[in-house]
Amino acid sequence: MLPVGLVQMTSDGDVTRNIRVASEFVRAAHGAGAEFVLTPEVTSLLTSDKERQRAMIVPEAADPALAAFRSLAADLRIWLLIGSLPILGASGKFLNRSFLLDPAGAVRARYDKIHLFDVELGEGRSFRESDQYEGGTSAVLAETPWGPLGLSICYDVRFPQLYRAYAQAGAGLLTVPSAFTPWTGEAHWHALLRARAIECGAFVLAPAQTGDHGGGRATYGHSLVVDPWGRVLADGGAEPGVVLVELDLSAVAEARAKIPSLRHDVAFRVDSL
Repeated sequence: MLPVGLVQMTSDGDVTRNIRVASEFVRAAHGAGAEFVLTPEVTSLLTSDKERQRAMIVPEAADPALAAFRSLAADLRIWLLIGSLPILGASGKFLNRSFLLDPAGAVRARYDKIHLFDVELGEGRSFRESDQYEGGTSAVLAETPWGPLGLSICYDVRFPQLYRAYAQAGAGLLTVPSAFTPWTGEAHWHALLRARAIECGAFVLAPAQTGDHGGGRATYGHSLVVDPWGRVLADGGAEPGVVLVELDLSAVAEARAKIPSLRHDVAFRVDSL
């Protein structure tokens, strides 16, 4: 069994506060027995204030949140996925970067969000992540004591081919740290995460931002753990806190034996008639 803790929080424009709150939740999860703890997307900074973003977001080597979380992972001797931190890239644009830290505090994997959230939701609600961020170009499969783990972030969840590739490469754990909007979350969050779990015969771990972040920004919450059969094992609801669950990793092989769709993938063409 793998004891897992998902952190659900309401990050804002105060990086110091966000580091403190996230660290308190991580410590609480560890105190409850979690060996692998995950935080949501943009753990360290979630604000609509572009001037503040430009002032606070720095290159990875200078990022105070990453340094703090590396020390925390080493102090607690746990595996820690920081869902993402906004990092200043070499191009001058930001990167939405996930970090997998080992019990020594070393960075074992980095993943830059590939699919950027450029959408028009109607009623004046629009998002253009690409105005400030550049997308990643590589899927990242990380080795852990529990087998390969496939990394992704938020809007990536709408692109099933990414997760299928991870599953075909052996991943039985898929991470989807997120900051879903309330409108898309209510409509699609549970359905998308359950679908990715079912299609891949894998556990999906999705720690989420929740609540009112100020400046007109709000998120859906409902951090989820979904098993390889598509069952929701835990739902964080709408309040900040920690979601705890134990994963029976044998469920991956069991689900894939019952529905061996990963062995049935075929190349095909689409004919236009």
